[in-house]
Amino acid sequence: MSRPLPVIHGITEHDAGPYRMERLDLEFSNGERRLYERLHSRGHGAVAVVPLLDADTVLLVREYAAGVHRYELGLVKGRIDAGETPEQAANRELMEEAGYGARELRVLRRLSLAPTYMSHQTHLVLARGLYPQRLPGDEPEELEVVPWKLADLGQLILREEFSEGRSIAALFLVREWLEQQAHG
Repeated sequence: MSRPLPVIHGITEHDAGPYRMERLDLEFSNGERRLYERLHSRGHGAVAVVPLLDADTVLLVREYAAGVHRYELGLVKGRIDAGETPEQAANRELMEEAGYGARELRVLRRLSLAPTYMSHQTHLVLARGLYPQRLPGDEPEELEVVPWKLADLGQLILREEFSEGRSIAALFLVREWLEQQAHG
């Protein structure tokens, strides 16, 4: 079923850290009128990088996650800086967080966090042809790099320290994409 998007009658906004909180005055096609709030990203988006060391080994990083106050295992990820493409941002973040560069970078798709109330989008980038290369990053401590076999993805998703939704979704998407490429 295809419906027209609601009409926006007005937007009010205020600062909310790295986001802008917007209140939208919406009118739906059936005449119903509602106020919706959303967090609107101020940046240029973000990247989540799936770095493949070989055909079946992904490199994960373990870093402190303030939101849950623990060390979390996940993908290399970060913001896209002004003037960067998602591929350039992915390669920079990979060098900063994992100490590798990539000869081949491919954006597979965009992922949203909570599309009902956030505009933030993350570009899922597959990185292959890795080579050692480190850039200084903005992390307060060096991140632990953890190789993980894609064949053991079922064990990984059951680990308490691997809970970030983008990382979970990204690994399943990449595994499926790789299988489709192999069977062609």
